[in-house]
Amino acid sequence: MLHHLPNPSQSADIPGVRSGFNFVNCRRNAELLAQGYQPPKAVRTGTSIVGLIYRDGVILGADTRATEGPIVSDKNCSKIHYLQNHIYCCGAGTAADTEMMTVMTSAELDMHSLNTGRSVVPVVCASMLLRRTLFRYQGHIGAALLLGGVDRSGPQIYCIYPCGSNDKIPYVAMGSGTLAAMSVLEHGWRPDLDYEEGKQLVREAISAGVFNDLGSGSNIDLCVITAKGANYLRTDTVASEKGGRVGKYAIKPNSTLITSISVNSLLVTEEKIYSPSQMIDVQQSGPSGLQVQLDEEEGLPQPGGSQNR
Repeated sequence: MLHHLPNPSQSADIPGVRSGFNFVNCRRNAELLAQGYQPPKAVRTGTSIVGLIYRDGVILGADTRATEGPIVSDKNCSKIHYLQNHIYCCGAGTAADTEMMTVMTSAELDMHSLNTGRSVVPVVCASMLLRRTLFRYQGHIGAALLLGGVDRSGPQIYCIYPCGSNDKIPYVAMGSGTLAAMSVLEHGWRPDLDYEEGKQLVREAISAGVFNDLGSGSNIDLCVITAKGANYLRTDTVASEKGGRVGKYAIKPNSTLITSISVNSLLVTEEKIYSPSQMIDVQQSGPSGLQVQLDEEEGLPQPGGSQNR
């Protein structure tokens, strides 16, 4: 279908002239749209995950809310996954995809350690394994990963996207709460952060994502990775607690308040008593017989007859 498009080594604007830019994909996308193909839509991850490099290592943070559309399915799920003793990974996107990606990569890293004899697997190996798998499926695996670890090269953080691309930066935020969390990181991060300052900055960044994004909420998990190992702080902070009732009510639970009482006297003007035999005859005669008997007792005229008094 695309055999008529120009050679990628040539310029799309001037045939036969090589350049540093290639616009073949732009023309391809335009033709696909003209044929009725729908462009891919952005996927909402519904998570706030944060990672930064501080003076002695790496600190990862994540919220604990899992959603199914507009429904909160789990208030305390774990989004920080184990890969190695010195490598952990935060996941945003489809929970099943992030869980399976991290489990498979952890097993592959164990095999790599056995085959090579390395006691400490480089962090870049974990990044390469994740990127290869995600790129192979061209974004159909809904897993946006934040990889952090410490090896012989020092602390490292990789931001890996579902399409397989990656960034290596000192601090990063991913998920639907990215904008709020990144604003906190850009304002407060510096290379010489100590242990307590780094944890507090991650807490503030995750809290900003929690309070500005409906897909994030509940608690804050932290994972501190140093050259000596990792310390996974499960439910380190409760970001959004359930509020209580402010007003005090004098009414006891399970009771009904009586506001007023009124008594009405009923005047009996007429009383009729039927014997059991008369009630049986009325029921056997049916509705028409009941109406005729009532008419006779009340003295009303009957059709086809004279009035009885």
